Parts: sequence; structure tokens; C-alpha cells
Amino acid sequence: MQNDFVQPGAPLQVAGVSSIIPKVKGLLTLFREKHLPVFHILRVHRASGVDVEITRREIFSKTPFAVEGTPGAEVIPELAPIVGEHIVRKTRMSAFFQTDLDLMLRTLSIDTLFVAGIQTPNCVRTTVFDAMAFNYRVFLVKDAVGAKTDAIHEANVLDMQNIGIGIVDCAEVPRLLP
Repeated sequence: MQNDFVQPGAPLQVAGVSSIIPKVKGLLTLFREKHLPVFHILRVHRASGVDVEITRREIFSKTPFAVEGTPGAEVIPELAPIVGEHIVRKTRMSAFFQTDLDLMLRTLSIDTLFVAGIQTPNCVRTTVFDAMAFNYRVFLVKDAVGAKTDAIHEANVLDMQNIGIGIVDCAEVPRLLP
């Protein structure tokens, strides 16, 4: 939920993302009120683009996105991290790929994850699949996740559901929390 993927006219703006911002904000509020750990996963690249995956190098060379130290790489103001929340920087779609996320989760004895954000077929899906592979109990918060189109979103949600990911709406999350 960074500026370069959310704000109108952003380099890689995900259409319709504005509709999930209130839902994600509600989840953040809930987790903060319950003093549960919050992890903000940020895609951040070097200005040179040397760490951009091969499939996005051409796009990045024309319109750099999520460049370290720029406003585009920052979390949108409505969802900005607060003191005590964890920030994980990544250069690939999965929040687990070459990051310390798994180490931090295990150190905190976390075994259940609730995933929200964008984009359903890319960062969300790869993170969810990797979390499952690491044996986390995973819930995708369906109405707090978005993609370029509803059809893409729904197809990927169904795929995640078919491999055993829990699919819930924001309204269901409170009953699933400690």
C-alpha cells in the first residue's frame, strides 16, 4: 500500500485500490487496539534498478517505481506505520523472499497470519503461498485485498482457497483473533 501503487497517476497504480483503503485501515486499527504485531511489507528498489526482477526492468527503466528514499516508496499516509510496528523491505513479490520476515515471525511465536493489501495475483499471492509453505496458518482478508480487475482478484482468491488458505472478510477477523 505504497504511493507508487496506490495514488492516482502513480507509475504502477492498481485500479480500484481506493476501495480497500478503509478496510485495511480498519484492520490496522483492530490489530493496534488488541496490541497485536503489525508488519508493513514494502517493495523498495535502488535508483539504479539493479535489484528489479528481470520481468520489470523495462518498466522500471522508463518509469522507476518504489525507489528507496522517494515519496513513491512510502506507505500511503492513511496506513502509515506507527512506532513499534515492523517494516520489512523486499525487492521481489513475496514478503518472505530474501527478507527476515520468517525469522521475526518465529521469534515472536506467531503462527497465524492475516494478509491484506495489493496486488492479489502478485505480492499477495506469492506471500500467501510462501507463508503456507513455511507452515503458517494463513487468512486472506478478501475485502482488504485488491487487483487490477475484480476478475483477476476473484480467480486468485479461488486459487488460494483451493490450496487451503482461509478466506475471510474484515467483519470475520475479530472472532479469529486472540
